[in-house]
Amino acid sequence: MAHVTESPLKRAKVASPGPAGDRAALRRGGMRRVGTELPRLTGPILGKQGLGEAKLLSEWAAIVGTTLAGHCWPVKLAFPRGQRQEGTLRLRVAPGVAVEIQHREPVILERINAYFGYRAVARLAIVQGPPPPRSEVPPTPPRPLLPSEQAALRERLDGVEDPALRDALERLGSAIIGSG
Repeated sequence: MAHVTESPLKRAKVASPGPAGDRAALRRGGMRRVGTELPRLTGPILGKQGLGEAKLLSEWAAIVGTTLAGHCWPVKLAFPRGQRQEGTLRLRVAPGVAVEIQHREPVILERINAYFGYRAVARLAIVQGPPPPRSEVPPTPPRPLLPSEQAALRERLDGVEDPALRDALERLGSAIIGSG
């Protein structure tokens, strides 16, 4: 009688999707979901700066407007102990603009709280100093895709059933192809 051995692939346990599966993949050194790793990587860095709300940094220009964003920058968001609302946002403000930012505080607070969807920030603490330098060269927008490029991209995305995901992937693909 011949001895039949099982394939190593059949014996290997497949990690279940979700956090437990991602932890198992982490222990094995395998691939992990980016979304599960980002909080672990960025949380300690942003938490030390008091900016647990990372999107506040990345979306700052969209929240307060490009003009104000060029003159002030969020440094730290501090909440009262045990709460996640009615916080104080410390802003680094360019010299000479502090008075204008102080007068615009109600508008800035309204925009920030509208962004968060609740009263996250109750007041601003202004610290004078230069904001981080911005790039002197504005980014160039991607070019419009040629009809053949657009058709090829749509063909590649035909297998994606979720319309929201398909639209997001199409925008990403258009930006990537149009930038190259």
